[in-house]
This record gives sequence, C-alpha cells and structure tokens, in this order.
Amino acid sequence: MTHEFKEIITSYKEANKKGVRAVMATIVDVDGSSYRRPGVGMLILENGEMTGAVSGGCVEKEVLRQSQSVFADNKAKIMTYNGRYRLGCEGVLYILIEPFSIDSDVITTIEDYLFSRIPFEINSHYSKKEDFVETMGSTISFGDFKELEFSSCFDIHLVKNNISFDCFSRSMQPCFRLIIIGWEHDAIELCAIANATGWEVEIVNTPKKPKIASDFPGATKVLNQSPEELFIDKVDKQTAIILMTHNFAKDLLYLQAIKNALPVYIGLLGPSKRREKLLSAFIEYFPDVSEEFIDCIYGPAGLNLGAETPQEIAISIIAEILSVVRDQEPISLQDKVGGIHGSSKQEKLDKISSHN
Repeated sequence: MTHEFKEIITSYKEANKKGVRAVMATIVDVDGSSYRRPGVGMLILENGEMTGAVSGGCVEKEVLRQSQSVFADNKAKIMTYNGRYRLGCEGVLYILIEPFSIDSDVITTIEDYLFSRIPFEINSHYSKKEDFVETMGSTISFGDFKELEFSSCFDIHLVKNNISFDCFSRSMQPCFRLIIIGWEHDAIELCAIANATGWEVEIVNTPKKPKIASDFPGATKVLNQSPEELFIDKVDKQTAIILMTHNFAKDLLYLQAIKNALPVYIGLLGPSKRREKLLSAFIEYFPDVSEEFIDCIYGPAGLNLGAETPQEIAISIIAEILSVVRDQEPISLQDKVGGIHGSSKQEKLDKISSHN
C-alpha cells in the first residue's frame, strides 16, 4: 500500500501546483469479502482524474459520484458499498471520503520518511452510523511528532477520547525494494515486472560496462560497483536481493559482499547443486556467518510454475518473494481453507488444532 500512497502524494503535488482541489477515499472497514482490504485509498481530483483504486474497478465510479458532495460541502462522509448485490466479492465496503489538502511541509516530511525508509502511521476517524453528523477525517503521524490532519476541515483534538468514533490505523512500511545483482537480459525483464508490481528496483551492475537507469526500464538506481566496493544501505525486511550474474565466481563474491545484510529474501539462480556448491564455498570462507543470513537464502529462486521464458521466470521469482513476505503457503486459491486474504499457514495450524 505504501507505493500507492507515494503515487497519491506525487499526484496531489502536481494538482496542488495547478490549484486543483482533491479528496481522498479510503476503505476503513469491510464486512465479508472484498477485492481490496482496509487501508487502500485513492485520490480524486475536482477535474475527475483519479490516482489509485479501492477495488478492481467496479466501485470507483460510485466513489467519484459521491465525492462530488465532499467537494461541494468540504466535509468528510462515509460511503457504504454493498457488493453482495453488485459484485462477486459479496462484501460491504465502508469508504471514508474526505477533503485532502496537506501542506508542503507535511509532503516534504512524507517524502523524507519514504526516502529514509522509516515507517509512519495513518489514522482514520469515522463512524458507520447513517445519521452521524460530526466531522470525520484522517491524520498522519511521524514518530514522536503530533498527528497532522489530512485537511484543515478536520480537528483531531475534537475526536480524541470520543467514543462515537471508530478508528482505523495502519502502519505505512517502507516501499518494498528489490535489489538485482545482475545485468543480463533476464535481469532487465525481472526489473520491469517488479516495477509493474509497485516495487522499487535497484540494479547492481558490473563496473566493467557501466550502465544507467534507462538501460533497465523501471529501475530507480543503478550501482556500477564490483563486489569489493559494493555498498547497499538501508537493507531491511522490506528488501529482497537476487543474485543473477550467471557467473559462479561473481555470485560468490557478491554473496560475500552482502553477508552483513539481512534482507527478507536472497534468491539464487541455477539448480540445487549450484546452490549447495555456492553455499559450501561461502561458508568455508565465512564459517561464523549468522544462521539468520543463511535462512533467508532461497535457491533455485522462484516457485514451481513451469516457467520457461525470462518473463515467466521473473513472475515465479516475484511470486516466491511475495509468499515469503506475506507468510503464505503457495497453493491454488481453490484449495485454500478460509478467506482469500488470510494466512494459509496459520489457517492450516488452526484447522489441525481444532481436530486435536
């Protein structure tokens, strides 16, 4: 969701420069099943342009229609969308539509936090009661800083400790980042598909043939660095790394270069025998490497999808990274117990526990 919020902020900046007003629509609650989960949002401009989405495309027209009263009254409202009669999801969405007019200092702080990969929090205060007349709205909070309203039309102090309000809180984690150590054709395809997924993609390229970001469509940065000089900062659990130089010696050297990093996932290309040979050589050089580092290494990278082309292999790698990050067991959804968005691992444990 963070990358979507980042796109919303970018769109709002451009609209604000032109004097175009905006409102924000956010799913704050769901009864039953839905295409998207609470926390997703979209920006609606007064000229009808939209950034982001709260569904697969079926709800947005109604959001646009109902946003007109928010533009007119400059007051937030709750929109209820009953998909049981109009969608295949059979759920009821509660969408907070509110004026969005954050000032430039707040935008700068948001951008600084996104760049520094520091989480921040958004809280939406609302009520699902049809006759609710008090002002609703959302705030953004940066650590110890005070909560800052999305709009001057909303005063957070008026809702504090007010039991009439519900509050939906979400932590905006750093945008997911994929670091590709490789520069061949398959690295370019992986970069493009990862970017389309909404990930921030960085390339580590051989300094012998320097390249720039435009050589890798979708890349935000290209580091032309050898293993000896490689430095990747801000590696966190929202970071994955893929080693795909197609050269055993280079992969080993780059693996050594990132030995002190602890991403959520490190992928190795090639068959299992290559992985075992690579890890054996690596551990021989660094016998004291942490188990946590070894545990985040996956090889061969990707899920067993029968992938053959570089594009298909990229999809299988991205799918495996998602399953690791979301703690999901990769299975067909038709075989999944419980809801689509629940953790299949946890649901499987709960099912076993219920039979004991």
